[in-house]
Amino acid sequence: MLAFLVRHSLVGMFACALLGFLLPDLSNGLFPFLPYVLFTLMLLTLAGMPMSRLIQRLCQTGIWLYALLHSAFYMAVFFALCWLLGASKELTLAVLGVGATGSLFATPAIVRALGFDALEAMAMTIATTLLLPLALFIPIHFFPYASGSLDFVTYGIRLLVFIAGPILISYLLHRCLPQEKLQRLLLKISPYTILLVFAFPFGLVGSYRLLWDQNISEALMFLGIAVGLVAFFFVVTFLCYRHLGVDISLTAAITSGNRNVLLTYSIAGMLLGPAFLPLAGAMQVPTYLLPVITRRLAKYLNSR
Repeated sequence: MLAFLVRHSLVGMFACALLGFLLPDLSNGLFPFLPYVLFTLMLLTLAGMPMSRLIQRLCQTGIWLYALLHSAFYMAVFFALCWLLGASKELTLAVLGVGATGSLFATPAIVRALGFDALEAMAMTIATTLLLPLALFIPIHFFPYASGSLDFVTYGIRLLVFIAGPILISYLLHRCLPQEKLQRLLLKISPYTILLVFAFPFGLVGSYRLLWDQNISEALMFLGIAVGLVAFFFVVTFLCYRHLGVDISLTAAITSGNRNVLLTYSIAGMLLGPAFLPLAGAMQVPTYLLPVITRRLAKYLNSR
């Protein structure tokens, strides 16, 4: 059964988003436990990467240029679009929060399943995650319509727990345990990490279902915005990296399209306003449909 889930993981993640929508009570029941799942997945993903090679990738200028594209560029574009379209303050803040969000820590596993360079995706993911505190600080601190004020102590603790914590523990594991023993342990555990990945689309989409039950037209608007955001991330990033070849451009594109909205919510919470969580839930459908589309697109581009 586990082998079947691993083999069909890309379709399974999208199916979990649909199941979460159909079973909102179970989805909302799982939601409070998602931060623990997130921490575990981040730790296991980092521990399974060759640290020396990963650090070398992180020292490359191109990785940080990608991170700036991933957050700063898109935040500037979305702020301009929201202003021109007259979007509400709550929706603007939610969209900017998504723009600040780093990539999913499940992205390297998704990229590996597509046959691309998981190490490159991991470096991009870490770089965007490390930029997240600064990118997130801008909208929730400087925009007057952010609900509440920024508690720097709480903000700092959450950053330490959800970002510094997994990185530090992973580093200590690599330093303190023999590499052969660590790799054997990770080899036994790694197949089960796919179950952790399935938890995110299932547990996050429940907030969107609540909006759907209250106001279908508003829910459809949020779904349209979510699809537009994911498509914009993917297409623009793909075009920016197209000259580097199919593998690199699709790796960058899917890393940009996969946004770790749960980490952003875990760090900032209600400071991102009431529209962020429904938008985050709506994004689960296009986010987890994206790997399936990318696989077909890769086959098409490589055949040409």
